[in-house]
Amino acid sequence: MRIVIALGGNALLHRGERPDADVQQANIDRVTTAIAALAHEHEVVLTHGNGPQIGLLAMESAADPALSAPYPLDLLGAQTQGMIGSLLVRTLYDTLPGHRIAALVTHTLVRADDPAFRHPTKYVGQIYPPGTARALARERGWHIARDTAGWRRVVPSPMPERIVETDTIHDLLNAGTLVICAGGGGVPVTADKDTGALSGVEAVVDKDLTAALLAEDLKADFLLILTDVPNIYVDYGTPKQRPLLDATPALLRRGGFPAGSMGPKATAAARFVERTGGLAAIGALDAAYEIVHGRSGTLVRPEIPAA
Repeated sequence: MRIVIALGGNALLHRGERPDADVQQANIDRVTTAIAALAHEHEVVLTHGNGPQIGLLAMESAADPALSAPYPLDLLGAQTQGMIGSLLVRTLYDTLPGHRIAALVTHTLVRADDPAFRHPTKYVGQIYPPGTARALARERGWHIARDTAGWRRVVPSPMPERIVETDTIHDLLNAGTLVICAGGGGVPVTADKDTGALSGVEAVVDKDLTAALLAEDLKADFLLILTDVPNIYVDYGTPKQRPLLDATPALLRRGGFPAGSMGPKATAAARFVERTGGLAAIGALDAAYEIVHGRSGTLVRPEIPAA
C-alpha cells in the first residue's frame, strides 16, 4: 500500500520536555523504530508536526536584539522542516539501510482571504503560566488562548488548498524513495492571482489536514495519524469515556471532538475517507504497525451503502 503517516508534534517533543536537541533525537529514535516495520512492506510518505519547535524559534527570534523584526512564521516553518527532516533522515538511514530517503521542504498554498487570518486558533510553542502569557501578549502582540494544560500562543491556521511540490513527491515515491515532507503542514504561501508568484504568510497550516490533502493527491491507500493516545475516545475526560475503535466519516463529524486536540485529526481522517474511499486510522505511535493491520487504533472506513 501507499501510506501517508502524520506524526503529531508530541511524537518529537512530549509535553513538558525541554526542547533540547538530544531530547528530540531520543524521541526520533523511537519514531523511526515504529515506522521502519511499515517501510519494509509499504510505500511511505512521512509528515510531522512542528508546534513546539516553531514556537521556540519564534520566541528566540522575537527576543534577538540583532534583528530589526522577528522572522515571520513561514520562514520559521521552513527552518523546522529542515531541522526535523534532517534528524529523521539521519536516523532512518540507520534504521532502514539500503532505502532511498529524502526530506523535502514543502510549501502549502492557502487563500489570502481565508477567514482563519481573522481568528487565530492554532497552538504553537510552549505552555505559559497566566501572568507570563498576558505579559507576552502585551509585549509581542501575540494572541494567547487556554490549552488543556495552560496558556499558549495561537496563530492563524488557514485551510490547505494545494501542496506545491506534489508532483515532485510523486516522482520520488515512484523512484522508491521514502519521502519526508509537508512538515508542520508545509510552509504557508499565497499565489498572486495574475503572475502566480508565491508569497509567505504569517500562519501555520494544520498538519493533519495537509496530510489528508497530500494523501488524496498522491492517491494513497491509507492515512495513518499517530498521536499519544491509543485511539479516539468518545466523551473524553468524563465518566462516560469509552474507546471508539471503528468509525465512519459521518460518525466522526458528529463527534464534537475538541478543536485544539482530536478535532483536526478526526476531520482529516473523515475528509480523506470521504474523498477517496480509502482507509484512515488514528492511534498511538508505538502501535503504528498494529494499527495498519487492524489490531489497534481507531479505524475509519467508508460508509456502507444502504441496501
